[in-house]
Amino acid sequence: MQREASPAPRRPDTPGTAEGPPEPAARRETPPTFRTDLRAAIPDASAAVGVTAAVFLFLWVRMEAGTSSTVAVMPFMDDPNAYWMYLLSQAFGWSALLWAWGTVMLGLVLSGPRTARQPSRRRLERWHRTTSLTTTALMFAHALMFAAELVRHDARPSWAARLWAAFADSFVPGWYDSGTGQIAIPIGQGALYLAVPLGLLFYVRHRIGARAWRRMHRFVIVVYVLSVWHTLLYGTNVWYGEWPRTALWLLQIPVAVLLVLRLARPARRAERLGAPGRPGGPRLPEWTARALGRLAAAAVVVGIVAVVVSGHDGGRTRPADPPASAPHDHGSE
Repeated sequence: MQREASPAPRRPDTPGTAEGPPEPAARRETPPTFRTDLRAAIPDASAAVGVTAAVFLFLWVRMEAGTSSTVAVMPFMDDPNAYWMYLLSQAFGWSALLWAWGTVMLGLVLSGPRTARQPSRRRLERWHRTTSLTTTALMFAHALMFAAELVRHDARPSWAARLWAAFADSFVPGWYDSGTGQIAIPIGQGALYLAVPLGLLFYVRHRIGARAWRRMHRFVIVVYVLSVWHTLLYGTNVWYGEWPRTALWLLQIPVAVLLVLRLARPARRAERLGAPGRPGGPRLPEWTARALGRLAAAAVVVGIVAVVVSGHDGGRTRPADPPASAPHDHGSE
């Protein structure tokens, strides 16, 4: 008796199920667009506004109480009513850094080894996109409020001259010429100007090619590194070698660990190290570059831990007497 052939297994991406007909076209998931992600980002952005308001209130109370590190660095900023725009710029900056930390962590989880307890990949991808859009908006708000603060306290009579000076100091690399800002501000501007195209290229990936998009998207980690570097160099709240600066360093350990895991066990099989020279495997130069990348990421983890344990984190020593300084003639943010 001839055995009846069993039906071929249905591919996971084939519409429909074994129990019924294919899903109607209206029920199939449509590719995400910039407009749909903007709508999806509303709850995320609302939470970011709430966090920014809380940070602003915290900074205001500390400045009024005279315990703010900002006042210790720049004693003329002892009145929150006069410098509320500066405090709001700081609050947006800290929210932007927190959201950047979150979106980078989500991206590393997505591209690294999966575990059974993780949310679905579709949900993680949506979170990653919405937090990325929120991060970019917060970075812009941080820079705009910094520019508004410069305009408000500029003594020049011409509004045109004030606006141009504030715009150039805030958005033109190399224009700001005071103290540590000569280095720190271009670093922050670099983070902002990289974040915009790297975040928006996702929505035109079908035009530039998925492979090109993936290669460029890897540079998102550079945006995050520049943001942290900008904060460590220029943030008055982490200016001194005290617990806020230590906490900022500690936050980088999980990022570095996830980066090591993502490089060691990438989700995409084509990115795995493999054996050089084998059919389908990486060539020796590519294998060497990947291996060196993994070693560098592991060295970063060891370096961050060493910084935290040793206490040599680049923080300044708080002076016994506050320095004498004038508005906008300072070396910190």
